[in-house]
Amino acid sequence: MNESIGFIGVGFMGEGMGHNLLKKGFALTVMAHRNREPVERLLTAGASEANNVKEMAQNCSVIFLCVTGSPQVEAIVLGTDGILANAKPGTVIIDCSTSDPVSTGKLDAAARAVGMHLVDAPLGGTPKEAATGNLSAMVGADDAVFERVQPIIAAWAANISHLGKVGLGHTMKLVNNFLSMGYAALYSEALVLARKAGLTVEQYHGVIGSGRMRCGFYDTFMKWSVEGDPNAHLFTISNAHKDMRYASNLANDLGVSAPLQSLVRANYASMDAVGQGHKMVPMMADFIASANGLPTTEDRLNK
Repeated sequence: MNESIGFIGVGFMGEGMGHNLLKKGFALTVMAHRNREPVERLLTAGASEANNVKEMAQNCSVIFLCVTGSPQVEAIVLGTDGILANAKPGTVIIDCSTSDPVSTGKLDAAARAVGMHLVDAPLGGTPKEAATGNLSAMVGADDAVFERVQPIIAAWAANISHLGKVGLGHTMKLVNNFLSMGYAALYSEALVLARKAGLTVEQYHGVIGSGRMRCGFYDTFMKWSVEGDPNAHLFTISNAHKDMRYASNLANDLGVSAPLQSLVRANYASMDAVGQGHKMVPMMADFIASANGLPTTEDRLNK
């Protein structure tokens, strides 16, 4: 089947995914939001542009969403000028956002009611992997729908895990992000504890970064504190806070006692509440350092 691919949300991750879809020969239509630069680069590479969601829905058989979260996804899918009101039966919506599984279930039911299909396929990786086509995808989909979209997802994902029914992809993503955001909070507090006791960042990193506690997440996280690289780990505090709220919603919905998850969420809520939501996750180490009377990374490296 020749699929016409739409893509809404060509930001840090979506732009690279779009380029890989074009490289694999898929007809791609994109839509601008606030920043036109990635759209222009994709148009130069061969994509077409839709003026709005309605236009895209009427002309695409598979539509990727890579937006902030469930409120944005719901508006795109359920709005009067949205996908369900304007697309043809059989259209597949692939939500690559980190969304609330409770919302995903409701959207799945709404799509089925009009003869369309929802797939949740949140991402694992960074913009670097998005650009090289080496992301991971955690997919929730009916078997027949997964078989249809798997070759399309493979254009940008090197590792595709079909986890089962719709909603399990977003559930797995929240579990993954709970672990990673928990790491970030733990790394930040441990680093401040070490510094407050008289150890340097370099000494801390020399031991932790060469031992069993090292992992890929640790490596990118520590590039800020060690090297002052603001682009090593492009994930904002506000997005992390949103994901931890969704994880809390999931725990509540399942009746799961998760006290540690609540503590992790509180770290991101604290930064977000004081206007630091735009900062990247590794900068939590500076937030906690400042609260404990220690210099930030910029002050320490620039003195």
